[in-house]
Amino acid sequence: MTAAMSHSAQAQTVVRIGHVGPVSGPQAHYGRDNENGARMAVDELNAQGVTIGGKKVRFELMAEDDAADPKQGTAAAQKLCDAKVNGVVGHLNSGTTIPAAKVYSQCGLPMVTPSATNPELTRLGYKNVYRLLANDNALGAGLAQYAHQVLKVKKVAVIDDRTAYGKGVAEVFAKTAKGLGIEVVSQQYTNDKAVDFMAILTSIKNKKPDGIFFGGMDPQAGPMLRQMQQLGLTKAYLFGGDGICTDKLKDLASGARTLNNVVCAVGGASIEKMPNGKGWRARYDARFPKQFQVYSPYTYDATMVLVDAMKRANSVDPKVYAAKLAETNYQGVTAKVAFEPQGDLKNPALTLYVYKDGKKVAVN
Repeated sequence: MTAAMSHSAQAQTVVRIGHVGPVSGPQAHYGRDNENGARMAVDELNAQGVTIGGKKVRFELMAEDDAADPKQGTAAAQKLCDAKVNGVVGHLNSGTTIPAAKVYSQCGLPMVTPSATNPELTRLGYKNVYRLLANDNALGAGLAQYAHQVLKVKKVAVIDDRTAYGKGVAEVFAKTAKGLGIEVVSQQYTNDKAVDFMAILTSIKNKKPDGIFFGGMDPQAGPMLRQMQQLGLTKAYLFGGDGICTDKLKDLASGARTLNNVVCAVGGASIEKMPNGKGWRARYDARFPKQFQVYSPYTYDATMVLVDAMKRANSVDPKVYAAKLAETNYQGVTAKVAFEPQGDLKNPALTLYVYKDGKKVAVN
């Protein structure tokens, strides 16, 4: 009897937050950064000694790897459902988040993604899905407008990696560019494992574009920049969304001067302009030196947003606190977090970046 009682007392106090991202494979640096952000939030919550519904709560992170693979993503989602975690932060990629969202919807788990930007995610009609940054419509359109208005680009080529993210953001860029009168001279496709783009870039070079848009992630953008230099595509801009907009891009480009031609967009304020960005980044760097990429402030906020809803509901039960997520009005590190009815962030910021002397710098 006593064992059962102590077990139930324990069960009431442990709240498990699931986190899913790629911590293996070529995108592991993003996944580790994301997991770090969620872990930091959990540790800070435990240090605060949070009480919910009159009970002291201890938070635990249940971290899963989806290797940026949709099948592995749904398996990880099912594992978190079966483990009866209290909420989920993730996934990183749109291609894993979209199928996983269905699994979470079926088992009634609230999910806040820090980084899946494909607009389709919040059009699926699931009541439990929230996004903490601007979607690809904002990213692709913002880059096309900048290319047209500021850089006076006349001709562009478009390449995408055929993932939900890469294809989505490339389509928005191409459509917006055409609407602004920019000529799209070539549309090419690769995949998210490729490293050789010589054939694609050679065919593009003959069309003499002022810029190339790449819908994909930095493990592809790095080699692409090296190969652009080898082929003499040294004057063309390389445009891309948040997937290529990392500190690691410099290393992946291995000293290619074409890094100076990159213009990329992230759906959020720069860390310097985030409400509590600088102090947060200092704490992050002290704990996880040289691991910061892009999205860890968003996984941190996503964790805090889930717990904020639990506090307001006086319950850690997903079925009880889920309704409170829709009413979120939370001052996070990244932004003042409030959601549109379908789960998108209200008034999301957008920041464009370039690389100067190998450093990622926000465009004013």
